[in-house]
Amino acid sequence: MNNLKRCAIHTITTKAWDLPTACAKYAEAGVPALGVWRQWLEGRPLAESRKLLDDHGLTAVSLVRGGFFTSPSAEKRQAAIDENRRCLDEAAAIGAGQVVLVCGADPAVPLPEARKHITEGIASLIPHAAGAGVKLAIEPLHPMYADCRSAVNTIGQSTDIIDEVGAEWVGIAVDAYHVWWDPNLEREIKRAGQRICGFHVCDWLTPTTDFLNDRGLMGEGCIDLPGLRRMVEGTGFDGPIEVEIFSDRLWKQDPDQYLGDIIAAYLKHV
Repeated sequence: MNNLKRCAIHTITTKAWDLPTACAKYAEAGVPALGVWRQWLEGRPLAESRKLLDDHGLTAVSLVRGGFFTSPSAEKRQAAIDENRRCLDEAAAIGAGQVVLVCGADPAVPLPEARKHITEGIASLIPHAAGAGVKLAIEPLHPMYADCRSAVNTIGQSTDIIDEVGAEWVGIAVDAYHVWWDPNLEREIKRAGQRICGFHVCDWLTPTTDFLNDRGLMGEGCIDLPGLRRMVEGTGFDGPIEVEIFSDRLWKQDPDQYLGDIIAAYLKHV
C-alpha cells in the first residue's frame, strides 16, 4: 500500500509558506522530507535552517538549484562555477545529499557548444562535490526550454555526460514533467540505471496555458506516473519521491487545503 514514507515536497510547491512554516506544516501532515529551494534559505544563518529541519524531524533531500553553466562569456561561465560551489556548500550545511542542476542554455550559444560548457562545468565541480559530500544531480528539462534554460533535454544526454565525467559524484534527477514525452524513455531509464538519484513528480495538463507555471497535481494530467515510477524503481532506485509543482492556479488556493490535496494525489496517483 502506498504511504508517505518516501514522500518529499519541494518548498516551491507550497510557495506561500516560508521555511519555518513549511517545516511545521509538512511535519504535522506526516511528510518526512523536503526539497529546499535556495531562496528559502535567505535571511537566516544556514545553521538555523538546519536546526529547523532537525527540530521537525525532516530530511533535506535536495537543494534546488544549481547549474546555468552556459554563456558566450568565459567570465560568466566561471562565475556560474563559483556559484555552484557555494550551492554545494549550502547543501552540505543543511544536510541535503544532492544539488539539482538546471544546466543552462543561451540563445547565442549553439546547442553542441552549450552541452560542452555544461559538461566542462560539471567536471570542474566534482572535486568540490566530493569534498562537500554532495552529489550533482543533472535534471534534463523538456526541450521547450532548450533555448534559454537547459541544453540537456533527455535522460540519454544526461547519461552521456556522466559517462564522460564519471558517476561517483554525478547523478540524474528524473522529473516526470520533463521526460514523460520521450519515445526512448524506458530504454534510457534502463541505461541510466543506478545513476538515477532523484525522482520528481507532478502532471502535464491539457491544455497547458503556461509552460512554466501551469503544472498539475498528480492525476490531473496525462502522465502515466505509476508506469514511470515502475521504470525508475526498476533500476533499483528506492529514494524519496519529490513533489515539485509550479502552478499559478494552485498557488492561489488555501495552502492548507492545497497541502491536503497534494498528499491525497500522491497517495492515489503515484
